[in-house]
Amino acid sequence: MPPARKRARSYDPVKIRTAVSAQFGHVRDAVLALPPEALDAPTRLGAWTVRDLAGHLAAALGAVVRGLEGPEPARRELLLPDWPAATATAAARIDEDTRAAGPADLPALYAHTAGRYEELVAGADGDRLVPTRFGAMTLADFLVTRTVELVVHTDDLAAATGTAVPHDRQALAAATRLLADALAARAPGGAVEVRVPPYAVVQCVEGPRHTRGTPPNVVETDPLTWIRLATGRTTWAEAHDAARVAASGERADLTAFLPVMG
Repeated sequence: MPPARKRARSYDPVKIRTAVSAQFGHVRDAVLALPPEALDAPTRLGAWTVRDLAGHLAAALGAVVRGLEGPEPARRELLLPDWPAATATAAARIDEDTRAAGPADLPALYAHTAGRYEELVAGADGDRLVPTRFGAMTLADFLVTRTVELVVHTDDLAAATGTAVPHDRQALAAATRLLADALAARAPGGAVEVRVPPYAVVQCVEGPRHTRGTPPNVVETDPLTWIRLATGRTTWAEAHDAARVAASGERADLTAFLPVMG
């Protein structure tokens, strides 16, 4: 028999809704403060310009709006812990859609998207099903995925523009925890303890499981480094060589399991 699925981590729905709104607000403020020529600058995301990235950030929130405006799906098709791995199946389609959109009026797009989000989410039931690219999810779960989209691409925006864009604490915490849980799902086991203080601790990788005291294999890093590792923005070797990740123990090399999100 396959191993039993661990019980999914729970998230406070009110805090997540607020975190998504707050992080989008930070993005909006940063994007709208950019000079026009900065929107044509390249990013680390292949052929995407800053304008493409800005449009994609609006689309990340707009997906919630579209999901709540349309009919409710008949059944749930995707669980939250499975979402990070599922994103790899649509990378090419997301790239194509983003570059085709080419938003011209970013202020209007951001104002409309934020306004509709606040209007629709305020009275929505977290158990309501919404459609996504990867299958129907509960609204509560889908909002957690929006923290990942917004936090990851906030970091991309900062890297492309040289602008310090704030991270909402609750959004950063949720993104860190979901990506840590995705690692545990990809490499189940208890031989390695991965610590991302102050937000997440997970055990992963097959091998001897420790029961008390300091684990023999420990990985520790900060939230943004972890997010970059989990999404392929940096490699294990780069982070380790730059002393952004500490690893002890013969099994504490996560190269084979990263990234966890496409």
